[in-house]
Amino acid sequence: MTALEIIGQKAKEAEPKLRILDKACKDEVLLRSADYLVQETAFILKANEQDMENGRNKGMKEGLLDRLKLTEERIAGMAEGLRQIAALPDPIGEIISEWTPENGLDIKKVRVPLGVIGIIYEARPNVTADAFGLCFKTGNPVVLRGGSDAFYSNQAIVEVLQRTLTDCGCPAQAVQLLADTSRETASAFMRLNQYIDVLIPRGSAGLIATVVNNSTIPVIETGSGNCHIYVDEDADLQMAVDIVYNAKTQRIGVCNACESLVVHRKVKDAFLPALAERLSEKKVELRGDEAAREAVPSMTAATSEDWGTEYLDYILSVKTVDSVDEAIAHINCYNTGHSEAIITENKEHAEQFLREVDAAAVYVNASTRFTDGFEFGFGAEIGISTQKLHARGPMGLEALTSYKYEIYGNGQVRG
Repeated sequence: MTALEIIGQKAKEAEPKLRILDKACKDEVLLRSADYLVQETAFILKANEQDMENGRNKGMKEGLLDRLKLTEERIAGMAEGLRQIAALPDPIGEIISEWTPENGLDIKKVRVPLGVIGIIYEARPNVTADAFGLCFKTGNPVVLRGGSDAFYSNQAIVEVLQRTLTDCGCPAQAVQLLADTSRETASAFMRLNQYIDVLIPRGSAGLIATVVNNSTIPVIETGSGNCHIYVDEDADLQMAVDIVYNAKTQRIGVCNACESLVVHRKVKDAFLPALAERLSEKKVELRGDEAAREAVPSMTAATSEDWGTEYLDYILSVKTVDSVDEAIAHINCYNTGHSEAIITENKEHAEQFLREVDAAAVYVNASTRFTDGFEFGFGAEIGISTQKLHARGPMGLEALTSYKYEIYGNGQVRG
C-alpha cells in the first residue's frame, strides 16, 4: 500500500467516527481549534515567512504573494471563522422534508455528510483552516493537497489542528495534509476514488481544468473569477467610483476582485476620468476600447483577450456599451459564472440585470468582493462554486452534505 493509499484509508476509517459526533462535541473542537491557532500565531507566522521568502526568491507575483501571506490579523480571522462555524446550526440530521404516501410509509429526507473530501489548492493557507472547520462540522474527514508554495504554512496549521483533535479525543485523521506536493502525487490523488468521495479544487483556471479533466473522483468545480461591474447610464457616479475602486484594489489576488469594467457610453466622459484618477493611487493600468480611450487618452488599447482575462493584478479592462442589454450580452459572453454587479438607480435595469446575468452571485450597487462565505454569514467557505450541479456560489455547511431517506413502516409489503 502506498503512502497516499494509507492516508486515504485513515480518512475512511475516521469517517464513521465523525459521522456520529454530536453538535456539542464538534463545536468544542472548533472553538478550541480557534484558540490554539491564536496561541500558536508565532509558530504559524514563522512557517509562513519561510514560504514567503521562497516565493519572493522565485519571483512570485504580488497578487499571489498576498494570497500566501499570513499576519496576526489574518490568523485571527481564520480563528474567527472557526468560531462562526461553531455558532451555526449543525445541518447533519436535519429533516429536510417528511411525508406519508398512500402506502402508509413514513418517509423522511435527512441531511447526512458527503463522505471523505479531498481538496487541492494553491498558495492559500487560510483554506487549510476553513476547509477543516466546514468539513468537521459536517462530519466529513478532509484530505488536503496544498501547493508547494504554502507547504510550511499548511503543515504548521494542520499540526495545530491535529493537536486539538487529539486533545479533544477525536481522530487526528479528520484532517490530513499530503506531504508530497509533486504533480505525480497530485495525479494519483485525483484517482483515489476508492477512498475519496468528492474532490474540490481551489486555485487558478489551469489547476481547476487539470482536476476536472483528470479526476476519477466527482469534482465540485470552483472556477476562476473574471468579475464585471457595469456602470449604467443611471448610476450614481461617485458610488460607482467607490465600488470599482474597492472591488479592484482592496485585494487583487482573489477570485472576487473586479477584473472587467463595462460602462454606458452616456456616462463615460464624466465617469472614466474620475475613476482613472482614483485608481492611479494604486497605479492600476486601464485597458480600454476606442470609446473608453477617448475619455482617458492615457489608457492602453485593449485586445479581445483582455475581455476574458482574470488578471489577479493591478489591471482593469474597460468596455463601453450603448444599453443594459449590450452590457448583459457582453458579460454573459466573457464571464466565468462567478460574481457580476450593476451600479444603477434604475430599478428596471437592476431587476433585468439580476434576472438575465448568468452568474453565481449578482449584485446591485455593491462590490463583488462580498462573494465570500464569511461575508455571507457561512462562517467560512470551502470554495466558490461556479458550476450549477450540487452547489453554486460560496459553499458553506449545506454544500458539504448529501441526504438519505429514512423510512418507517408497520408491516407493509409491495403487491
